Amino acid sequence: MKLEHIGIAVRSIEAALRTWRDAIGLKVVSVQEVPNQKVRVAMLQFGTSHIELLEAISEDSTISKFIEKKGEGLHHICIEVTDIEEKLRQLKKRGVLLIDEAPRPGVMASKVAFVHPRDTGGVLIELCEK
Repeated sequence: MKLEHIGIAVRSIEAALRTWRDAIGLKVVSVQEVPNQKVRVAMLQFGTSHIELLEAISEDSTISKFIEKKGEGLHHICIEVTDIEEKLRQLKKRGVLLIDEAPRPGVMASKVAFVHPRDTGGVLIELCEK
C-alpha cells in the first residue's frame, strides 16, 4: 500500500492551479470529469504521489455539499491497494463502516471505494486500485 493522493475540494480548478501549478510548481498529469461523482478532477504529480483537485460540476455533488458546509480544503486521502475487493472484504469483516461495499470507476482508469470517516478518526479514506 502507498499514499496515492490527497484530495482537495476547490471551487475552481483553474484558480487552484495558479497556486499548485504556477506558484508551487507541480506538474498537471490529467484533468478530466468523473460524471458518476459529479466532479472535475485535476491530478498533479507530487513525488510518487499526487494532489487531486476536486471541483463540483453539479450543485448536488458531494464536493459541492462539502464546500458549502466546510469551505475549500482537505477532502480525503487515498491509499493505493493491489486488490481493492479483498481489502473491502477485510474491512467489512472487521466491522469498519464502508461508504462503498464494491468499487466504482475512478480517475485515470482506477477502481475506487470510500471508507466512512466515522471509523477513521474523522478522515475520509479512498481506496484505489490502478
